[in-house]
Amino acid sequence: MSTPVGYLVGLAVLALPALRPPRLPRPLGAALFLTTLAIGELPVLAALAFGASTALAVVQGDLGSPVAAAAAVLAAGCLVLTAWRGARAGAVLRGAVAPTPVPSGPWWRVLLLPFAVRPRTVERVSDLVYGPAGRRHRFDLYRRRAGGTGAPVLIHLHGGYYTTGHKSSQSLPLLHRLAERGWVCLSANYRLRPAASVEEHVEDVRRLVAWVRRHGEAWGADPGRIVLSGSSAGAHMSALAACAPEGERTFEGVDTSVSAVVGLGGYWGRYFGRGPETSPTETVGADAPPVMVVHGDHDSVVPVENARLFAGRLRSVSHAPVVYAELPGGQHGFDLFWSPRFTAVVNAVEAFANRVVGR
Repeated sequence: MSTPVGYLVGLAVLALPALRPPRLPRPLGAALFLTTLAIGELPVLAALAFGASTALAVVQGDLGSPVAAAAAVLAAGCLVLTAWRGARAGAVLRGAVAPTPVPSGPWWRVLLLPFAVRPRTVERVSDLVYGPAGRRHRFDLYRRRAGGTGAPVLIHLHGGYYTTGHKSSQSLPLLHRLAERGWVCLSANYRLRPAASVEEHVEDVRRLVAWVRRHGEAWGADPGRIVLSGSSAGAHMSALAACAPEGERTFEGVDTSVSAVVGLGGYWGRYFGRGPETSPTETVGADAPPVMVVHGDHDSVVPVENARLFAGRLRSVSHAPVVYAELPGGQHGFDLFWSPRFTAVVNAVEAFANRVVGR
């Protein structure tokens, strides 16, 4: 009996997220990242793929091979381990934000449809302008259709290695959830490298905060309660803007201090060969705002050690609360899908954000 090579390769791919993926050069590293992210964050689809391929192998008689049968059992175990790690995120995050109570999320919904769908109660206003750089200075605003006044604000900056990314691609379940709960949420584009420098990235963050200070009330927002959030590079620029010395937190005479920063899979080191002034880890001081850092311990793009170093530095110098959580089995980009893991993250971020703005 011949060895079912195709089936075995498929099983090996499904088992990958159970391992700690190494950092590899592009394009192999990118392929590994995307594959393990999709399988790890979409456990139901991964289980369906396993079931379909195994059923086909049975029909074709391939499971008569001892190697194939053993591989199937091993792959099934790896998928169970991957799903179990994702389910553990809730307990880890509840412990990180304790004693603040954490709201629950729609687990059945994310298992059946793990893609963000904007609730009917939430309105999106697209492509508002906050600066002169064309589509790079556009943002989408999310708010409750019923309206209201005095809502706290969450500003989100996407990731993408500072070279790519879009305002409608990341953390959408978080934006939808907070908007549904009465927040005003902004998700923005910003200028990208190589055309833009790190100083211009940070300027864009402050320009956004200044926009909220000047115009937020017209959209039902409270300009005095702003939380900055970001994914990967977006977390880096948010921290640089918010944790700078107090005298530098301005834009065109407008105070751009914020209530807190939330970093999701953030990078906290130096910017593309620049000096220590471009690293949040090396520039953070005692007057930093409250910070929440969430990172996957299987991140193959930004190693978890980078986040541990930043959180440790924050705790050693900052007078404000620092929340740090490592997601078991979490890969980079865990906010791309509405998975059980990211639902737990959304629940915890909501609890943290409500606490720092006094809700």
